Amino acid sequence: MNPLIGRRNFLKQSVSASASVGALYSLSQATLRAKAVESKKGVELEIATICVDGLGDHRHEPTSRFVPELGLKNGEFNLWYPGTLTPSYIDGIKERCGRAGLIPISVQGTGFGREERNGVTEDLPRKRVLLDDCERLDCRIVKCTGSRLGTQGGLKSVIEVLKELAPVAKAKGLLVILQSQANNVLEGIADYEEIFAAIDHANVGMCFDTGHLEGVNVDPIEVVDPFHEWILHVDLKVCKKRGKGHYNVPLGGGVTDFEGFLSHLMAKGYQGYLIVDKLGLGRRGIG
Repeated sequence: MNPLIGRRNFLKQSVSASASVGALYSLSQATLRAKAVESKKGVELEIATICVDGLGDHRHEPTSRFVPELGLKNGEFNLWYPGTLTPSYIDGIKERCGRAGLIPISVQGTGFGREERNGVTEDLPRKRVLLDDCERLDCRIVKCTGSRLGTQGGLKSVIEVLKELAPVAKAKGLLVILQSQANNVLEGIADYEEIFAAIDHANVGMCFDTGHLEGVNVDPIEVVDPFHEWILHVDLKVCKKRGKGHYNVPLGGGVTDFEGFLSHLMAKGYQGYLIVDKLGLGRRGIG
């Protein structure tokens, strides 16, 4: 697979729209801040393993069984537990994906931040392991949140680690994306403004999470205009009630206006993945 140089230039193929978001897949040409490489452009659906594995350490066995039945081929693998971070386990994921017809697109690790005196020094190797596992899995996207508000060194710690991690990601041709999350140092507009003012790097971007943004009373459409150049991933979650914290409900309920914000995002030239993330399978997942 060719290495990535710029934002959004990491799609494997253009796809026709699915029935649920078909009208939203008409794309304009993106304006890139980084140098572009030749690629096919479009938007694809991807499913997060948390949809079927839940939050427990099920070693992605439910994913291997159920995701092929859903008709989705792209997967995001959560690597949260020690046993899932070893080279042998990553090789096992590749083998199972090959049998099931799945394509690993991204991995999600634990959040940035460490509280100890040498916190940044200790967090950086953890994130480099994620980069190595991502590379071994033949995918190109590493996704992480921050830490809870008021803990683990705050936003300053995230920035310090990213300054060291971004050049490594560039050398490997990987993208590091930062997921918004309620009650987190990566919670709202001001947090991302501070991050991207300090880290203006083509290999670092945002994971736009609808449920978490609305949970802290942020209108997703208001995020698109200032950050569309940094948005590299979109997590599709339905917020039960805006401003009432992170609480997802199945697709068809809640207050999230997918058509409104996706139309606006596509008009800005978004090219990337739409992550099916707990859109009706519940917090516990199938497994």
